[in-house]
Amino acid sequence: LARNRWREEFAGRVAFAALRETMQSYTGDRSEFLGLHGALADPVALHGGQPLSGRVGAGLDPCAALQTEIELAADAETEIVFLLGEGADETEALQLAQRWRGADLDEAFSQVQKQWNEILGTIRVRTPDANLDRLLNRCLLYQVLACRLWARTAFYQASGAYGFRDQLQDVMALCVSRPDLAREHILLAASRQFVEGDVQHWWLPPGGRGIRSRVTDDRLWLPFVVAHYIQTAGDRAVLDEDVALIEGDALKPGQNESFFEPKVSQQSASLFEHCARAIEISMTRGAHGLPLMGTGDWNDGMNRVGIDGKGESVWLGWFLYSILQEFVPIAEARAETQRAQTWRAYADDLRTALDKAWDGGWYRRAYYDDGTPLGSKRDTECRIDSLAQSWSVLSGAGDPKRATRAMRAVDEHLVRERDGLVALFTAPFDKTRHDPGYIKGYPPGLRENGGQYTHGSIWSLIAFALLGEGDKAYQLFRIFDPQNHTEDASGLRRYKVEPYVVCADVYSVEPHVGRGGWTWYSGSAGWLYRAGLEYLLGFKLHGDSSRIDPCIPKAWNGFEMEYRHHSTHYTITVENPRHVCRGVMQVELDGKSIDASAGIPLFDDGKKHRIRIELGKIT
Repeated sequence: LARNRWREEFAGRVAFAALRETMQSYTGDRSEFLGLHGALADPVALHGGQPLSGRVGAGLDPCAALQTEIELAADAETEIVFLLGEGADETEALQLAQRWRGADLDEAFSQVQKQWNEILGTIRVRTPDANLDRLLNRCLLYQVLACRLWARTAFYQASGAYGFRDQLQDVMALCVSRPDLAREHILLAASRQFVEGDVQHWWLPPGGRGIRSRVTDDRLWLPFVVAHYIQTAGDRAVLDEDVALIEGDALKPGQNESFFEPKVSQQSASLFEHCARAIEISMTRGAHGLPLMGTGDWNDGMNRVGIDGKGESVWLGWFLYSILQEFVPIAEARAETQRAQTWRAYADDLRTALDKAWDGGWYRRAYYDDGTPLGSKRDTECRIDSLAQSWSVLSGAGDPKRATRAMRAVDEHLVRERDGLVALFTAPFDKTRHDPGYIKGYPPGLRENGGQYTHGSIWSLIAFALLGEGDKAYQLFRIFDPQNHTEDASGLRRYKVEPYVVCADVYSVEPHVGRGGWTWYSGSAGWLYRAGLEYLLGFKLHGDSSRIDPCIPKAWNGFEMEYRHHSTHYTITVENPRHVCRGVMQVELDGKSIDASAGIPLFDDGKKHRIRIELGKIT
C-alpha cells in the first residue's frame, strides 16, 4: 500500500499493488530492487537467488516490487496477474484488491471490449484507403475519449487538468457516437464561467483551482461547441439548463493571469445566458474594427501581440463572426430580439473590417498594440499564417474570390508534402524586432513556432473541402495520417513517434524536419476525426436526419459507411461513376429516389435501411 500526504485533495487516498497469485516476497525500496550499481535495464533482483526483504515505509526511495515463482512443465503456459489500483482509503484499497483477485478477468476484459465496440461501432467506414479507415473506425475516437476526455494526461503532459477550450473542442468529435458525454462536458465547462463572462483558462478537479487569464478565445468555444452539439444531436433543451457561475478576484491592471480557487456564485443562469455573456464580452473593437487579442487568441504563444490591450486578432474576428451566424437565429427563436439585432449589426461591421485585413495575396493574422500588421507579405517572419486563411472559408465571411486565393497561398507556402507536414505559418519567429510572445522562445520550426501544429493545420484541410477541392483535402489528410510517416525504416527514424495516434507537432526546420512530437494528448485527434468523417466523407448528423455531401478525390469510385441510429442500422453507399470531387446528383432511401434538400430522414424502427448517394453534379 502507498499514500502521498502532499496530494492535497487526494491526500487520504491509498494506492495498492498486488499479485493474484501467492506472493513470495516484495520490497518498497527501489535501491534494493536495482542494486548498488544496477539499473532498470538490469536490476539485481532479477538475477535470482535471494527473496526480496519485505522492507517498506517512509524514508525509502519508493517503488513496488512484487515477486512470485512460477514452475512450468515443458510446453505448458500460465497467466500471471498484477493488480494496480487506488481506493478512497485503506479499507477500500484492500477491498478492491481482494475483489479483483477473485474476479473473472476474462469476463471483465470482455465487457471493456464490448463498451469500446459500442462506442467505436456507431459509424464505420470502408474507403479505398485502409489507413483512413483505421483512423476513423478506431484510433482517433479512442484517442479523444480515453486520453483527452478521461485520462487528461500522457507522456508529454501529465496534469489531469481540464482546458476550457481544449476538451470542449474534443467533445465535438463525440456528438455522433456519445452525445451524452458531449452534453455533460458542455455543462461542466459552463460551470467554470465567471459572473463577468470570462472563464478559467484551465482548472484542476475536484476543487476547481485554475487560471483566470486575458486569453480571448477560451470563452467563445462554449457557444461554438453548443451550436455544433444542438445541430448534431437536435437537443435544443440543453439551452435551458441552469448552471451556476463562479466568482473570484478580477485581474488587476498589468496582471495577465492569476491562479486561485474560485467560489461557486449564488448566481446561476441558463446555458443560453452563459453563451450570450461569452459572446458579448468578446464583442470588442480595436482601431481596425477587429476584436481585441488580449494575451492569446487560440495561439497562446502569441501572448504579447495584444498585451497592452490594443492589439487585434483577425482570426478571432472570423471565429466570432461564425459564432454570431449560429447564435442570431437561436436568440430570435428565444424572443431575444434586441440581442439578435445587436449581434447582427456587430457581425455586419465585423465582416467589413475583416475584408480590410486583406494583404494582397492573403489575410493578415493580427495587429500588434502599436498597429503593426502581423502575417503580412512585408514580414520576414510569420509572413503568412494558415489560421487567418482557413477561417476566412470556415466562417463563411471571407469574400469568395479572396478566400480561394488565400487558400492557394496556403498550398504554395505552407503545404510541404515532401517533408510530410503542413506548417502553421512561415517563416518561424527568430529575430523579429516585435515581440509576439513566448512563441519566439521555441526554436524556429518547433511546435507553434512555424512547425506543423497539427490542431490548427487541420483547419486548412477542412477549408479545402469546403471549397470543393477533394484532391487537395485528401492530400492533406494523408500528410496528417501518422501511419504514412512510418511506412519504411527511414520514415520511422525521422518521425520517431507512435504511428497509431495523432501528434501535436511535426518539426519543419533542419535537422529535425519531419520529426513528430507531443503525441496522444493533442486536440488534433478530434479535429482530424471531424475532418475525415464530416468534410471528406461528408456525413453530418442533424438530430433525426442526416446530410451526406462528400468531397473526395476524383480517383475514388466511391465508399461505404455503416451507421447505427438508436435501434436502426443504415448501410450508406456513395458512388462516384463520373469521378468528381463533389456534387450529389441522386439520393435513394431503400431503393426510392428522395429529395434530400431538407436532409435524409432517419428512423428508430429497429430495421435495416439502405441509402445510396450518387455523385456527379458539377458544383
